[in-house]
Amino acid sequence: MSWLVFSYSLPSKGSSSRRVTLWRRLRRIGAIALSGVQILPERDDCLEGFQWLAQEVQQAQGEVLIMQVKLFQGMSDQTIIKKFHDIRTEDYQALELKITDLEKTFLSLKETENFTPIREGLEKLYKHYAEIRQIDFFDCPEHEKVASHLRQLNLALLPKDSVVIIAPKSINDYQDVNWFTRSQPHVDRLACIWLIRRFINPKAIIRYGKTPHEHEISFDIHEGDFQHKGNLCTFEVMVKSFGLEDHSFRIIAEIVHAIDLRDDLYLHPQIMGIDTLLRGWLLAGFSDTQLETHGIALFEGLYTACLKDSSLASQNPS
Repeated sequence: MSWLVFSYSLPSKGSSSRRVTLWRRLRRIGAIALSGVQILPERDDCLEGFQWLAQEVQQAQGEVLIMQVKLFQGMSDQTIIKKFHDIRTEDYQALELKITDLEKTFLSLKETENFTPIREGLEKLYKHYAEIRQIDFFDCPEHEKVASHLRQLNLALLPKDSVVIIAPKSINDYQDVNWFTRSQPHVDRLACIWLIRRFINPKAIIRYGKTPHEHEISFDIHEGDFQHKGNLCTFEVMVKSFGLEDHSFRIIAEIVHAIDLRDDLYLHPQIMGIDTLLRGWLLAGFSDTQLETHGIALFEGLYTACLKDSSLASQNPS
């Protein structure tokens, strides 16, 4: 594989704070030190990160060089990847300690006490986890333990009566049906539309209106075939009904739930940005067709991003 190498020097009489700031930014974009230089895997986002830092070095009257390297003499790709794993492991272990501390605080509270500070602390830890995952270029195994711990703590904060039983359905039984939902689809309906066109029938007919016709399969309407059930939004119900509960679907379902129900049960860092984008579409007066087109693109991109880790792991040697 190919690597990006960042070599720089700052004026000897320059401010020490500038050196510290640069080091912190290198750390923030995931670079590791190797024989006096900083390296990253050859990726567009990594190159962009180095290019921004190069501008800062030049503005400080320093010298900088960005290179592409195919092979480090005497050091295999597997050895370099292990160095990335080692540093990310340290990051995950430090985060794990913070999760454990928050969990101890939570367990010390009585059921009648206010859990808001716990949820706020958990939200910060979710954001910290997302930041590490963004620079975890080679899928460090330690992330699975941390993700599981975060999820367990989040589930512990859910209401005790939140478990809902969903009857399983076969995708094959929904190949030749017409679908119906309300006009001006927002987050829940848009996610359902993406699921229908992506995993059930790409050519499905989906009609928008006020009342479903006979034999149409309705979703996210009162007394529809697929609707809110218990504390689950319609998309969550459809995901469970069709047995699509893998890691990527779970993340998307939790994001949709958070935006649709606004009950603060899930704390993914993408929630605020997606919510703002969706509200902007409605304020812009997009038609149903425009909302569907944009919504499908949004959720396809989100789904692809959720699959990124596994795809990167399969492309790179370990």
